[in-house]
Amino acid sequence: MQTAEIRRRFLEHFEQRGHTVVPSASLVSPDPSLLFTVAGMVPFIPYLTGREPAPYPRATSVQKCVRTLDIEEVGKTTRHGTFFQMNGNFSFGDYFKTEAIQYAWELVTGSVADGGLGLDPERIWPTVYLDDDEAFAAWRAYVPEERIQRRGMDDNYWSTGAPGPAGPCSEIHYDRGPEFGPGGGPAVDPTGDRYLEIWNLVFMQYERGPGEGKDFPILGDLPKQNIDTGMGLERVAYLLQGVDNMYEIDEVAPVLRRAADLAGVRYGADHEADVRLRVVADHVRSGLMLIGDGVTPGNEGRGYILRRLLRRAVRSMKLLGVDEATLPELLPVSRDAMSASYPELAGDFARISGVAYAEEEAFRRTLTAGTALFDTAVGQAKQSGTPALSGAQAFSLHDTYGFPIDVTLEMAAEQGVTVDESGFRALMKEQRDRARADARAKRTGSVDVLAYRRLLSEFGPTDWRAYDALRTDSRVLGVVDESDDATSGDAEPVVGAGGITRVVLDRTPFYAESGGQVADAGELTWDGGRAEVIDVQRPVKGLVAHQVRVLEGELRAGTELTAQVDREWRLSACQAHSGTHVLHAALRQVLGPQALQSGSYNRPGYLRLDFAWQGALTPQQRLDIEDVANAAVRADHGVRALYMTLPEAREFGALALFGETYGEQVRVVEIGGEWSRELCGGTHVRGSAQIGTLALTGESSVGSGARRVEAAVGLEGFRYLARERDLVRQLADLLKTPQDGIVDRVSGMLSRLRDADKELADLRAQQTLAAAGDLAGAATDVGGVAVVTGAPAGLSGGDLRSLALDVRGRLGEKPAAVVLASAADGKVALIAAVNPAAQQRGLSANDLLKAAAGPVGGRGGGKPDVAQGGGTDPAGIPAALAAVQQAIGAAGS
Repeated sequence: MQTAEIRRRFLEHFEQRGHTVVPSASLVSPDPSLLFTVAGMVPFIPYLTGREPAPYPRATSVQKCVRTLDIEEVGKTTRHGTFFQMNGNFSFGDYFKTEAIQYAWELVTGSVADGGLGLDPERIWPTVYLDDDEAFAAWRAYVPEERIQRRGMDDNYWSTGAPGPAGPCSEIHYDRGPEFGPGGGPAVDPTGDRYLEIWNLVFMQYERGPGEGKDFPILGDLPKQNIDTGMGLERVAYLLQGVDNMYEIDEVAPVLRRAADLAGVRYGADHEADVRLRVVADHVRSGLMLIGDGVTPGNEGRGYILRRLLRRAVRSMKLLGVDEATLPELLPVSRDAMSASYPELAGDFARISGVAYAEEEAFRRTLTAGTALFDTAVGQAKQSGTPALSGAQAFSLHDTYGFPIDVTLEMAAEQGVTVDESGFRALMKEQRDRARADARAKRTGSVDVLAYRRLLSEFGPTDWRAYDALRTDSRVLGVVDESDDATSGDAEPVVGAGGITRVVLDRTPFYAESGGQVADAGELTWDGGRAEVIDVQRPVKGLVAHQVRVLEGELRAGTELTAQVDREWRLSACQAHSGTHVLHAALRQVLGPQALQSGSYNRPGYLRLDFAWQGALTPQQRLDIEDVANAAVRADHGVRALYMTLPEAREFGALALFGETYGEQVRVVEIGGEWSRELCGGTHVRGSAQIGTLALTGESSVGSGARRVEAAVGLEGFRYLARERDLVRQLADLLKTPQDGIVDRVSGMLSRLRDADKELADLRAQQTLAAAGDLAGAATDVGGVAVVTGAPAGLSGGDLRSLALDVRGRLGEKPAAVVLASAADGKVALIAAVNPAAQQRGLSANDLLKAAAGPVGGRGGGKPDVAQGGGTDPAGIPAALAAVQQAIGAAGS
């Protein structure tokens, strides 16, 4: 049975039993503490924990998941995979253990003809928690009690590890037969090879308290008992397809086979080659799915994980002996294997493949340049007598040159060198912690998020009026001090003039920063007081918090006030946000549909937009994009917002910003009908003519396969063009030429300057040759060594080096040393050069340079034959050259 068919049967089974089919959420997790969606229940956490009311009593989904903790183990065993799919059914206070077990049994053992999976009921072994007699009794209706095993907290009890919901669980295991191990059930099969766990039914029924590991109190029953289940789709697939592991199922094996063909190896013939083939198969599929959900390669967070996966796949193919680019061969195979379950991959493949292929090409260049740097670091480590790379060196290879740590570890092992991996991990953690702390501080300041959750629990969500109002009469629900908790009613704190605090209102017209749009500016005014709004955020879903600076009076919880958005600020912000949509549509019209937005930022008068694209835009492309955008502005297209479900929005043709998460109901902003349709929660103009001028001001790279355009919008667009016009006028006046002749005039001037520079370079070379002869002729004998010291004025470090080497060459085979110093612009350049005969006499250019550096207040170094440095005191040059003479004399004695 194909994986897509198992998926379809699972969803239909639960839809027929009253469950709402919920589409898979993005792999990009909405939880800021998670990089990716790691389990099927993640999108349902607010409903399972009771933080939000569930929109349906029962749900079912097949959730895309990525887990990255065991990347290094992928391929080494057949158990570890990065991307996987979790089938789940969920009950939010509706049914409980008996029904959950019944529904699972009916699907697992139901006949294929009736829509079931057709697994042999005699090979099903359930496990339950030690004292969960209710689950045991429910299973007893289907399975003899000798095949129902009670297990402890490590195996059959679930909690998040923190205070909150908890409860026993029941796992469904399938006996694969004696060829996979001894009998006796899951309790005697620690590897799970014979008794394969295929489904876990979690019964959330208790409230647990704080504690470590298994040591925590049960505080009581939850108000509602919930069901959360997870069936591993890949595991069931390899059972039903009669293969041994997930790498051999229909959605993975085609990539593995193609990789083996490219490498000229046979899967199953060599363990090391098998490991690499499994790495390739897993990582190519994972990369395909991550790029499909909008993740782009980068040096931190999700982007780093994707980069690491793609580069491990490329490196594995290289180690299998394939030197040419391989993703163009492998990624289409993975697309074809996955499209039955995710047809959107085929429609979006131009963008997905563009990102992946660019990353491979970049890594191939990185391997060339980075390997040289790696070899240097390894050589230095071996010379030092401690064959180890520090954590800082490994981190630098990763952070600066894009080397994943596992590539560094592999290459180091090949060279017999160890790596301080713990030091590297510590530096990576510091980097991640800083990024997360910055993001958290932006949303909540220095306030514990629980302070906001208490306000949300007490008063409910903020009545948010930003789409249809610039002014509201409001009441302060809580003043959240930067170093304190939230208070409500008439309680403290009270913030006086000059104080900065965060305020939660019962209703607000202020737009909170999101979707790339900055927050509104404006004022809060009340009887005897006034505060400036300097930032607006959503610290928790449903709540809006205003950071304010009190200008007059005192602000406290309970204050009745007027919230007023700055009208000009809002209009300019709307111009920038609508301008971003127009620019995105123009990009796609000029460059093609693969030029999809991957990020944006807009503030009054300015916008930037990141999009998937290879290579810099040509001048003509920039002009065309700007023309299309401004033509749309001139056409005054209507702008409207519509609300619909996410599937309806996709069918409507609306584009979603990759990496964002959306609820069941989404807002679609349309400009000019189908010309521009995007999911968006921002504020917009009423007609595109309100955007005003849109002037492109910059275009640059922001990573492999990604470009950034910047533009001035509205009044700032006019000002930008006026500044450019004034600059052209000034240039025309200075050059005394018509404005349309400036380019030719400047081009001619540059040509003449290049000719003059060449003449000067030739003249300097002639002067250097002449000086070399004079200096060589003035050599003195110091203890049998021909010594040349001199101070030619005004030479750069490069010219001085050329002169010293020329002089050294003129001194022949006898021992010779040359030390020169040159002063220019208050700085001193130093060079020391000795020939092989002088080195055999014990002289070192490095030592001579150090002797000269002291008197001129400088430093430097190099190799035994040539060393270079500089100083800051030209007056010390005579003493420096004298010191060299003394050093050579001392060495000779």
